[in-house]
Amino acid sequence: MDRQGSVTALRRVVASYVKEYLPTAKRWCVALSGGPDSLALTAVAAAMLPTTALIVDHGLQTGSAEIAVTAHSQALGLGCVDAQVLSVEVSGDGGLEAAARAARYRALEDARKDQPVLLAHTLDDQAETVLLGLGRGSGARSIAGMRPFDPPWCRPLLGVRRNVTHAACAELGLTAWQDPHNTDRRFTRTRLRHEVLPLLEDVLGGGVAEALARTATALREETDFIDALVEEALTATVTADGLDARALAELPDPIRRGVIRSWLLAEGAVGLTDDQIRRVDTLVTAWRGQGGVAVGSKLRGQRLFAGREGDVLRLRPEPI
Repeated sequence: MDRQGSVTALRRVVASYVKEYLPTAKRWCVALSGGPDSLALTAVAAAMLPTTALIVDHGLQTGSAEIAVTAHSQALGLGCVDAQVLSVEVSGDGGLEAAARAARYRALEDARKDQPVLLAHTLDDQAETVLLGLGRGSGARSIAGMRPFDPPWCRPLLGVRRNVTHAACAELGLTAWQDPHNTDRRFTRTRLRHEVLPLLEDVLGGGVAEALARTATALREETDFIDALVEEALTATVTADGLDARALAELPDPIRRGVIRSWLLAEGAVGLTDDQIRRVDTLVTAWRGQGGVAVGSKLRGQRLFAGREGDVLRLRPEPI
C-alpha cells in the first residue's frame, strides 16, 4: 500500500467497523501504549468521535512513566478529549506476559466508564495468536483467535497488516515508542514474530499471516454456533449444587465439554486448559469413583476443585 494512503485506508477500515458494530456509539476509549499500532488507531479514532485515551503503565521497564507521559501528550495532541495514565502492578501466575495482560485488561475495564474500548490488534497479532494456540494444543476456541467485537473490547484493525499502521504514523509525522519487549527473544510471541512466521512465509511462499487470520475467522463462526448450543444446554443441566452429570452424559461431546467449560468459568475458574476440561469430562463419561480435578481460581491463595458426588458435579475452593 502506498504510504500516503495509509491514514485514509485506516479511516475507511474504522468507519466500516463502526457501521457494523458500533452504529450508536457517541464516544469511546482507545487503549494507547504509545506504539505505532495504537498510536495510529488513536489518531483515526480521535478524528471520528470524542475519544479518551487509556494508557496503561505496567512499570516493567526503566522509564515506563516517561513513556506513559509522552503517550498522554501525544493523545491530547491528536485531539483526544481526555487521556489517563493507569498505573498497574503486574503479578500472578502464568508468566510475565499473561500477568501483564490480565493487569492491563483489569485497568481498562475499571477506567472505561461503560464506554467501548478500541484495541489496536492487527492481522499480524491475530496470526501470532493462532500459532500460539496451535502450538499449545489449546483447542478450536484458542485457534479461533481474537474476536473483532467482544464487548466492551473492539478490534477494528484485525484485518490490517502491521506495516500499514507503521506507515500511517510516518505519514502523520508521529514518533512511536518501540517496545523493547517486541524484540526480546525471551518472549514466545516475539520469537513467533521474528523467527517462526518469517520462516513459514519463506517455506510456503507468502500469505501465511492472511491464511492464519482466515482460519481464525472460519473457526470462530463454528465456535459461535456451538456456543449458542452450549448456552442452551447449560441452562438445562445446571442445578443449585452444580451440574447434573446424568443429563450431561446425554449431550454430544463438544457440547458437553463446552457446558463444563462455561460452568467452570462462571464459578470463578481461570487459566483453563483443554486438558483440564477433558479431565473434568471424564467425571461424566468414565466415572469410576476417581478423584476430582484442580483448576485455577480468580481469587488469590486458592484453587478450585471439580469433583463428582453422586450424580452432581460440584466445585469447591481449596487453599493453596
